[in-house]
Amino acid sequence: MPGERLTACLIVEDEQERLPAALASVSFCDEVIVVDGGSRDRTVELARDAGATVIENAWPGFAAQRNVALDAAAGEWVLEIDADERVSARLRQSIQALLADPPPGVDMAVFALRNHFLGGSLGPSAKYPSYRSRLFRRGAYRHDESRAVHEGLELRERPLILDGDLEHELASTPREALLDMWRYARLESAHVRAPSSPLAYLKGLLLRPAAKLAYRTFVDGGWRDGWRGLVKIALDVTSDVLVWALVLCGFGAAAAVQEATAGEHFGRRRVGPVKVVAVAAGARSTTSAVARLLELRAHGADVALIAPRAPEGCEIPTQEVGRLGPLRVIRALEAEMHVRPIDTVAPVGRHARIVLHLVPGSLRPRIADATAEDALRSS
Repeated sequence: MPGERLTACLIVEDEQERLPAALASVSFCDEVIVVDGGSRDRTVELARDAGATVIENAWPGFAAQRNVALDAAAGEWVLEIDADERVSARLRQSIQALLADPPPGVDMAVFALRNHFLGGSLGPSAKYPSYRSRLFRRGAYRHDESRAVHEGLELRERPLILDGDLEHELASTPREALLDMWRYARLESAHVRAPSSPLAYLKGLLLRPAAKLAYRTFVDGGWRDGWRGLVKIALDVTSDVLVWALVLCGFGAAAAVQEATAGEHFGRRRVGPVKVVAVAAGARSTTSAVARLLELRAHGADVALIAPRAPEGCEIPTQEVGRLGPLRVIRALEAEMHVRPIDTVAPVGRHARIVLHLVPGSLRPRIADATAEDALRSS
């Protein structure tokens, strides 16, 4: 029997070089919507020649333009990609399998983004797998138009994780990489309020970038990607420095920017149920953690487990790390953060408590309500 219909949505402007490959990768979709922000090249012509429905709409910002595309979609599901992205063959198969038999109650699916940079693929230097929330039921989500960047969707529930990668042509030349870095910094600075303390500038311009450089290189293992990985990390760090330099020069968030959105340079906002992640080592602790997570899930929590391996028949989403150690737990927590932001991380067992003490505080948040932690606290 035929599955549910899928609409691919793209927002573009002056993308005649990269758009054809993107459109070819979504040719399996039932409908393709291309919203053009005012191209001066052959982008619109190429999109129409490929059979896409083209909407010409003067550029209102990323989030608003994506919502224009969503409003025009007719399929039960929407797939959002950019002109510099390609749906891999494996991801296409996963999407088609989902549409053929959608699980009940699921309205969002995520998949890994594989970055290609200066002629090669990136792994840990780009935090692969960095999951993207790009496939969802039409009408279930909209983009926050108050954001200049980070217009991605904030998930209300744990999504389905699909196999296969979304291939992203990050930058093919040094010039393109530098231009991307500058554009991102300029957009990001528009959401940062000028701090009143000189110490905040010191942190933004020097301390945080230095820490990020070390963390991405050694903790994330970015050095494994060779010179491309080191260049990518250096550009990301430089972009953060530029953001604070622009704020220092008076190009930060204007007074018209809503108080609730200014200052959100780092992090994501949470919506939906509380997410609890348990960390356990050893069969006994893991079994105990699963039982307690099931109780929390029964009360509406979004739960996940990090453990050496998942128990047989485990119903809890699990990041299997083999031997439980700080670096492996850090990477597993980062992967869970990309799936959906974590509210609290709770160790189960003495070994897990020791390991979590060696994990950065930003990756082991706590919630004010102790109910979840009480439920997971080992005896």
